Amino acid sequence: MESLKTILYFSIFRYPLKLEEIHSYTNHTDLSDTINELAFLVDEKILIKIDDFYVYGGDLDSVSKRLKGNVLAKKVLIKAKAKARFISKFPFVAAVGVSGSLSKGYYDSDSDIDFFIITQHNRLWICRTLLMVYKKIFLFNSRKYFCPNYFISSEQLEIIEQNRFTATELKTLIPMEGKEYFESFYENNSWVKSYFNKFNTNLNSIPNVRKSYLTLVFEELLYNKLGDAIDYFFRSITLRKWKAKFDYLSQEDFEIALKSTKNISKHHPSNFQKKVILSLNAKLEEVQHRFNIAIQKEHV
Repeated sequence: MESLKTILYFSIFRYPLKLEEIHSYTNHTDLSDTINELAFLVDEKILIKIDDFYVYGGDLDSVSKRLKGNVLAKKVLIKAKAKARFISKFPFVAAVGVSGSLSKGYYDSDSDIDFFIITQHNRLWICRTLLMVYKKIFLFNSRKYFCPNYFISSEQLEIIEQNRFTATELKTLIPMEGKEYFESFYENNSWVKSYFNKFNTNLNSIPNVRKSYLTLVFEELLYNKLGDAIDYFFRSITLRKWKAKFDYLSQEDFEIALKSTKNISKHHPSNFQKKVILSLNAKLEEVQHRFNIAIQKEHV
């Protein structure tokens, strides 16, 4: 029941899917396999089909919600592309992509533009700090259109947490700048195909990052022991601040939601990944109880 698991996953976000979208999230070889599975689920009244969308739980308003969000996302994606190009000009930025709800084609008044950033090796924390200083000073700390919340270094491109949530995020990630680094990134995360075997990327239209002469000089001046010390310092003070601010999180949750290693920086204090997986597992239990359909649960 891969189709049902996919629909349940996206129902957490009240985002109904079309046939082709559902099929892309399954490991079915033929589209007919997905069609037959969906027909069974509709016949058993587990799903409702509204126009081209498959809905779970009678959430009929989710269709109009999605359609409105899709329209707004197309407009905001233009702004996101310009912001990504701007971010790519910062020192030590190697690649930039759009993640979150916008990468799935949805945006509303409560959404942010989330950016996924690959940095040059050993300079992640300098890069992150410069972007955060810009956000605080020039954007008054607003994250509405400028939310860089996930950084990884080119030294460690493989995503450590490998589950349905992270696989979905990688599948929907929209690369904007840094073609060569994204090529390496996807090579290092081929595990996504164990979740979605039809997953593939097309990076032909993605440019490599181009820096100004002054930025290149600045980077060169910090590729030494002084730069190492500054990077370590910025990481240390950020980690100390986060541990004080988010002391209510368990150590396990902190290390996932606010991972702060030399090569990774995440700022997800709500631990959204864990919430989504737990919500999905709750829906899987509901389906088993109501319809006697057992589907394997997901791990965080």
